[in-house]
Amino acid sequence: MRIRLAILAVAVTLLLASVQAQTITIYVGRGEALAGPIIERFEAATGIDVAVRYGSTAELAGLIIEEGSASPADAFWAQDAGALGALERAGRLVQVPADLTANVPAKNTHPSGMWVAVSARNRVLVYSTDRVDAAALPASIFDLVDEQYNGRVAWAPGNASFQSFVTALRVTYGEDAAREWLEGMIANGTKSYSNNGSQLDAIAAGEVDFGLVNNYYLLRRLATEPTFPVGQTFFDDGDIGNLANVTGIGVVAGTDQAELVHQFIAFLLSDEAQTFFTDDNQEYPITSTVAPNAALAPLGDPVAASPLVDLASIDDLQGTLELLTEVGLL
Repeated sequence: MRIRLAILAVAVTLLLASVQAQTITIYVGRGEALAGPIIERFEAATGIDVAVRYGSTAELAGLIIEEGSASPADAFWAQDAGALGALERAGRLVQVPADLTANVPAKNTHPSGMWVAVSARNRVLVYSTDRVDAAALPASIFDLVDEQYNGRVAWAPGNASFQSFVTALRVTYGEDAAREWLEGMIANGTKSYSNNGSQLDAIAAGEVDFGLVNNYYLLRRLATEPTFPVGQTFFDDGDIGNLANVTGIGVVAGTDQAELVHQFIAFLLSDEAQTFFTDDNQEYPITSTVAPNAALAPLGDPVAASPLVDLASIDDLQGTLELLTEVGLL
């Protein structure tokens, strides 16, 4: 009897170990509506369970750093490259195997392979189609400090993509210029909202006439509300307000589930997932084997519009958080 119980105990232990080996924990700094469906597809296709912790990208990046080697996270799927860079600087990421990123342009991977992009988008200006003349839009994000835009512009200082934009602004133009722009916008009555979607709602409601968001928010809204009274545009080609950024994923240092995480990364870069990102999320695909959603075409040429910013250089998230706190936005 004792022998049978011992054998049963060993069998249960092995079974539990097997179950544990097929589970990964991913911290996700994207909205659940954007990330959840593709995670579910991965689980269905592989049988691997994914335990997800959703939160703001900055919050989760800070948490992984704070947790150190005790972090339960096996991977971090971030809303922007800057947060991944912050983790790399803190030594909290390990290299993604090169064979997983072979179909990804070099500009969309960390130079040392410490993270890889999985989808792309641009920052854009959204505006009221009822109250704004589309032929007289601002040429640059720097124009928004002018008196004619007083009290008419929205932004979301707590949003990860906005914070990455500010980091790119600091890297490109310097700390003083970034502070001057932020303070100029504050003095010009720019209104803060909790996220990108609420900026669209505020424009439609007549609270403001302009907002600063990622390109896919309005396209997702128009897919279900074709008469929604908001349009979007790039600033002039090369303007920092058109920052091209990526969502990306990194393998957290200390994970004992690296192989399963690699399977997840491979799935995110598969044609199935890339098609989901562009057709359902209205983002730009990262790989060369999937074409962008045709709905993105009216916005213009994202390559020409995008400023020349090395995404690996916008890794000082902490400096940006400190600046936003200093000027009173956080």
